[in-house]
Amino acid sequence: MRCPFCAHDDSQVKDSRPTEDNTAIRRRRQCESCGARFTTFERVQLRDVTIVKSDGKRESFDRSKIEKSVSLACRKRGIEQERIAQLVSGIQRQVETAGESEMPASRIGEMVMDGLMQIDSVAYIRFASVYRDFSEAKDFQDFASQVRDVGGD
Repeated sequence: MRCPFCAHDDSQVKDSRPTEDNTAIRRRRQCESCGARFTTFERVQLRDVTIVKSDGKRESFDRSKIEKSVSLACRKRGIEQERIAQLVSGIQRQVETAGESEMPASRIGEMVMDGLMQIDSVAYIRFASVYRDFSEAKDFQDFASQVRDVGGD
């Protein structure tokens, strides 16, 4: 594993343990060159899935993009990072076990929205505002009134 500090190619594993939700292995490493310590996570990847964007472009599935989007939507909402990680892991499992080599990005967006609706209505609306490209305040009002009707908030 390459050191993120000095780019040396070798590091030594000092500690390994499963994450709390058992979806990854957390490894503490130490660079053999500069001595810096860092953490890596090892996850099982069942298959390579290509994501088809709305403009037709194709790219490999990237878990970190979902993590970033969900974290942004949940920012300052008091939602534990572990809960976010569970949501992202669940979406990743759904994508990899769907049995398809290609999946539309819109389907993943819907999975994220479904998951966020269960966690926090404000995070759900925040994500939807970007995902559905709200352009006016009225868009927020209309969507929020639907959320109130569905979620009972």
